[in-house]
Amino acid sequence: MPETELSNSIQHMMTDFSAACRAAGLKLTHQRYKIYLELLQSSDHPAAEVLHKRLLLKMPSMSLDTVYRTLGTFEQHGLISRVQTVQSHARFEAKRQHHHHLICSGCNEIMDFQWEQFDQSKLPQEICAWGTITTKQVALYGVCSKCAHTSRI
Repeated sequence: MPETELSNSIQHMMTDFSAACRAAGLKLTHQRYKIYLELLQSSDHPAAEVLHKRLLLKMPSMSLDTVYRTLGTFEQHGLISRVQTVQSHARFEAKRQHHHHLICSGCNEIMDFQWEQFDQSKLPQEICAWGTITTKQVALYGVCSKCAHTSRI
């Protein structure tokens, strides 16, 4: 999608991304821009291989190694998040607002959800004694209704 057709929300997030790259001392290359934009527009928390296949349709010269290295750089600088799953391959998302994840063990779908009560809850004293907690994030694992109805599990 040409940048002129990007929604105002996506344009704003890409402007923020560009500023974050400058602040981190990262050169904003065409490849980095396209990788982040594709990740930002993905709601399925793609693995690097899936992201690479999507990018190949727009940029046939994009290598899988470039995608892996770029995702690693973005994660290192806090520009994206790695979604922890029980699978052997990592899944990624562009940082937006704070949220949690539902992960289906049947189809591997990952769905975002908000849980304000959890976010605002006080941690148990033994956790507070451990040290400083910077982020509270939950991943709930189970079987989605689609898989339960189709007996995938």
